[in-house]
Amino acid sequence: MENRDRYAVILAGGQGKRFWPLSNSRHPKQLLRLLGERTMLQMAVDRISESMPIENILVLTNQSLVDASRAAAPELPPENIIGEPVGRDTAPAVALSCALIAERNPKAVFSILTADQVMKQIPLFRKTIEEAGNIAAAEEVIVTIGIQPREASTSFGYIETAEEYESRSGIDFLKAKRFVEKPDIDTARQYIECGNYLWNAGMFIWSVDTLYKGLERHSPHLAGMIDRLRPAVGENDFIERVKNEYSRLEKISIDYALMEKSENIVVARGTFEWDDLGSWPALANHIDPDPDGNVIVGDLASIDAKSNIVYSQDRLTALIGVEGLVVVQAEGVTLVCPRERAQDVKRMVNKLAAAGGNEEVL
Repeated sequence: MENRDRYAVILAGGQGKRFWPLSNSRHPKQLLRLLGERTMLQMAVDRISESMPIENILVLTNQSLVDASRAAAPELPPENIIGEPVGRDTAPAVALSCALIAERNPKAVFSILTADQVMKQIPLFRKTIEEAGNIAAAEEVIVTIGIQPREASTSFGYIETAEEYESRSGIDFLKAKRFVEKPDIDTARQYIECGNYLWNAGMFIWSVDTLYKGLERHSPHLAGMIDRLRPAVGENDFIERVKNEYSRLEKISIDYALMEKSENIVVARGTFEWDDLGSWPALANHIDPDPDGNVIVGDLASIDAKSNIVYSQDRLTALIGVEGLVVVQAEGVTLVCPRERAQDVKRMVNKLAAAGGNEEVL
């Protein structure tokens, strides 16, 4: 497969509500420097940029974030950063991506990636993507990447795998049996014991033709949207046409719209280090703790404080005798919650939004 036929679309449209108050509608998670000097979006572009021409990398974000995303990824052509008029989950985003790429190169194979994941062993990740692309170019299959689980996690969906499909460059490709939603802890432990379940990383590789046929069969309204949008790619009214199409769509994930209904799915076993940076406690997987187990970004003074997650840049946070908390000071807001309740930060954001009058912190 020639490199000019390889493409990637990075989905970067979420707000990252679970990283509130640092992440908000004006400065969402993908534009933050949570793990160093590079934003999450920049890190996502860096990971894939050696596998294909830079002009073949696209970013799909919110319309309101197009300018900020272009500033965060200046190496990409400005026209490669496209704004959705409104969020409709991943299935419409995938269909829009298909229209954009199909008009550029009908023979293309493209990957769907996200801007909120963290990876190490990048050469192995690239090799996995490249070999997945080779399979998707040669055969009418959808390839996804499943991550070898490190633990019984309830934070991810799972893919049950069946027999081996083939092996390439030391990477195992397996047939997919079914996709399952995020389980409870007992079910997750059963999955780990079985040994044939992988974490669903939300990364997909397919040819334009295979994806279109799958949507035509299982979600024909999305295939119809592709047909209507393709001739408008590059035209002055393209965004207006996207807005018109999206106004008729309901929110639906690509898992529901396509993956759970398809029988031609191959899973690459991802053995590179991977994490979905989903909420504040995830920082503990990437930042070394102090001797008391506190993970700190910024300034902390503590006495008998253990196993806390603290984000406190440009100001001092002092903790005495507390354990297992998330403490965040950012954007004029202070957040305090137990680490095990960090997923409820999204509920707090939704509550504040529903109450009204809190726009300046959301």
